[in-house]
Amino acid sequence: MLHIPTRTEEPVALEATTEMNRRKLLAKALASPNSLRFEEAVALVEALGFRLARVSGSHHIFVHTDLQELVNLQSVHGNAKPYQVGQVLRLVERYNLRLRDKE
Repeated sequence: MLHIPTRTEEPVALEATTEMNRRKLLAKALASPNSLRFEEAVALVEALGFRLARVSGSHHIFVHTDLQELVNLQSVHGNAKPYQVGQVLRLVERYNLRLRDKE
């Protein structure tokens, strides 16, 4: 039987993430951290000013120039781990992080 991918199965184009899309990602993370795709979580932390520092196994480690804390994201069947999304949201609140303009 032929499998036809649905719209929700299409990968997120990180390069095409607009300001509105970044705001929607943040709203989605706040509303339902357990429904965020891994690619969306990566796009969100990058929009918040983090950059990928290294990958160790399944751990994607992100750093921020203004913070000493790291962000660790892992993909589980294409989804971000909800507790890791929650950690990112707590950093947003604690440090008053804002979405950055696309560079």
